[in-house]
Amino acid sequence: MSEAISSAVTAQLDALTDPYTEASMTAGKALRSVDVGDDKVTVTLVKGYPVAGVAQELSELIHQSLKELPFENRNLQVVIEQNIISHSAQQGAQAVPGVKNIIAVASGKGGVGKSTVSANLALALAAAGARVAVLDADIYGPSQPRMLGAKGKPDALDNKMLVPMQNYGIKLMSIGFLVEEDTPMIWRGPMVTQALEQMLRGTAWDMDGEDVDYMIIDLPPGTGDIQLTLAQKVPVTGAVIVTTPQDIALLDARKAYKMFEKVDVPIFGVIENMSTHVCSECGHEEAIFGAHGAQTMADDFNLDVLGEIPLEMAIREQADSGKPTVVAAPESATAKRYVDIALRIAAKLALKKRDFSSAFPNIVVENG
Repeated sequence: MSEAISSAVTAQLDALTDPYTEASMTAGKALRSVDVGDDKVTVTLVKGYPVAGVAQELSELIHQSLKELPFENRNLQVVIEQNIISHSAQQGAQAVPGVKNIIAVASGKGGVGKSTVSANLALALAAAGARVAVLDADIYGPSQPRMLGAKGKPDALDNKMLVPMQNYGIKLMSIGFLVEEDTPMIWRGPMVTQALEQMLRGTAWDMDGEDVDYMIIDLPPGTGDIQLTLAQKVPVTGAVIVTTPQDIALLDARKAYKMFEKVDVPIFGVIENMSTHVCSECGHEEAIFGAHGAQTMADDFNLDVLGEIPLEMAIREQADSGKPTVVAAPESATAKRYVDIALRIAAKLALKKRDFSSAFPNIVVENG
């Protein structure tokens, strides 16, 4: 009887869709065990994305799915845990010590709110139960120190590694911490790419003894030196494209997509920022930049639209004050949109191939 119950539970969960991975609830070997006791059935799942905020939601889905099974007066207990592991990146890129997964947030042009989206996605992942870091890769126009309310200069360890700045539970590094805020960075391309690599590999991301689950890299707009360096030398697990619905923004967003495609960095999807304008006085919503632009791009390239973020005065005010929406108004509808998008990205990442590179030692062949 126990085997029959276990088999029935497994089959039912195989057929149930996880709302965040959009795959089977058991995909990625998520079903750890089905224990059938005398008085209860315990189902244990281990998800590859942060579940602190959605464990109850998933549990209710599972209870609803299994409620018709004949448990013979046994109670159903659902245990949902998380185990975020390293996933594969493009070939030839050396792993960053202390960082499991790197997600690049890109846009083809400036002014689409990519940095605001990056900050809120990082905070959303942290709120969901992940260990998160942000690397501000915009050397010419760093904005993450102000957006994330972090001030000061990073300390250096004895081995000259920089100590990452921290705020709101996330780690952060930016050229903005190393120069005065109003100092222009009049650097040529090689100096910029060298600065990016030094911040990435010269920062002790795991100095507290814990690896970062997700690093969000806030890229500068365009498809220039920094993007190329990232594609060639940084192990990017996947990228996200941020655009507005406006046709001119979508033209450049398509270029960003094609750049990542050429260097074999997978795209998790498109985020449409400033999707509609919400009046702060009356609440009227209007698509002032056009409608469904990201969906059109997604259809053309077989991508997913990860979510739509409205154009609200509060988003701008909160970012400018150093307290982005996810921490300033965590119960707001917009904050919940950011969390939903962040979880969809993490869930897609969880289904990628695992990175086994660290499991094998380096092999050196010498002539004897």
